[in-house]
Amino acid sequence: MKLLNVSGSPHVHSDESTKKIMWRVNLALVPALIVAIAYFGLNALLISIVSVGSCILFQWLIEKFILKTKSTICDGSAVVTGLLLAFNVPATREMILLVIIAALVAIGIGKMSFGGLGKNPFNPALVGRVFMLISFPVQMTTWPKPNFNGEFFSIASTPTTDITTGATPLGLFKEGGLEAVPDIWHYFIGHMGGSLGEVSALAILIGAIYLLCRRIISWHIPVTFIGTAFIFSGILWLCDKTAFLDPVTTILTGGIMLGACFMATDMVTSPMTKAGQLIFGFGCGLLTIIIRNWGNYPEGVSFAILLMNAVTPLLNRWFKPKRFAV
Repeated sequence: MKLLNVSGSPHVHSDESTKKIMWRVNLALVPALIVAIAYFGLNALLISIVSVGSCILFQWLIEKFILKTKSTICDGSAVVTGLLLAFNVPATREMILLVIIAALVAIGIGKMSFGGLGKNPFNPALVGRVFMLISFPVQMTTWPKPNFNGEFFSIASTPTTDITTGATPLGLFKEGGLEAVPDIWHYFIGHMGGSLGEVSALAILIGAIYLLCRRIISWHIPVTFIGTAFIFSGILWLCDKTAFLDPVTTILTGGIMLGACFMATDMVTSPMTKAGQLIFGFGCGLLTIIIRNWGNYPEGVSFAILLMNAVTPLLNRWFKPKRFAV
């Protein structure tokens, strides 16, 4: 007798697949990668290659020798994790080796320890990033200054040359106030210190618009995340313009744009329903501003998303989709 294997619900007929979705996400990350290479040079490219290669290797090794299951490295999910992990670290030479450790934590602990893609409760790239921030705080807060000679796609210094370092805009504000912060246009195109994939809001928006057009993500989490951060930071700024950043600067600096568009929208670790996604995005935006202004770190996106990842099962339970034929 031939047995039929039926997958878990929901049963939706579509030509989409996990592999197609993951590779489209990778394609959407290309603009940010190009800008990172343009500003930070070959360091950005090498870190990205090492991060992606390490994630693929560790996933293959764990599946083959520990889980003893069929390899899934071709579905593109390990590449997504590798790119997002690389986008969350500084483009310095030290990170080329340290990102291998982060990849092991992201894949081994953040993903495969729960059974692989679709079973992990937390975003693997953020697990690796937070591990690095806690374990190697000096390396993770040494920010290279982007190369900029008046041309957007100027090629930055190679790994064999000395790197000029400086603080991020959020770090500058923590230390010196508003006078230390450059203009908004530089934030938008990415001419500022920061992790290699989060500096250019323009490049991130190009990728996000592509994902929205292909219906890989919906607007609910990004808009709610960014909108909440904008409104809450705006209220604080109106209360005391000397103690808090203005809302435009707030959303264009740090990892809010990258987190809202590419990490908070992870379909595995975010709520399934629209109502749940709205609350999820609201929580991410609110926690980010709270951590930025009253926490020990100038950035709070990673912690905010991971905390809301933990709330996702409750949101899925509170806002269940309607059942048919009941």
